[in-house]
Amino acid sequence: MNEVELINVEVAYALPEQQYLFALQVPQGTTAEQSIGLSPLFKKQPDVVVEQVGIFSRPVPKDTPLREGDRVEVYRPLKADPRERRRKQVETQRAESS
Repeated sequence: MNEVELINVEVAYALPEQQYLFALQVPQGTTAEQSIGLSPLFKKQPDVVVEQVGIFSRPVPKDTPLREGDRVEVYRPLKADPRERRRKQVETQRAESS
């Protein structure tokens, strides 16, 4: 019989008021997206939308196979475009200095 090798990974998700970190054992070859589905994240936060993920703060495609010890991070969508926010900040500074 072929035994499936298990690897240890973590799935992380953070809200402003609460952070979640789940330690899992998953079959080798499991993708980042699959590990999120295997974690209890959707039971704890059913409204989570998985648009972008990363491994140790580096964005990766959702179909990236995981390695032993990886931490999959589910990123929340940005509330504001950083470029737009910076543009408004510069406009405000210019108006104040006039």
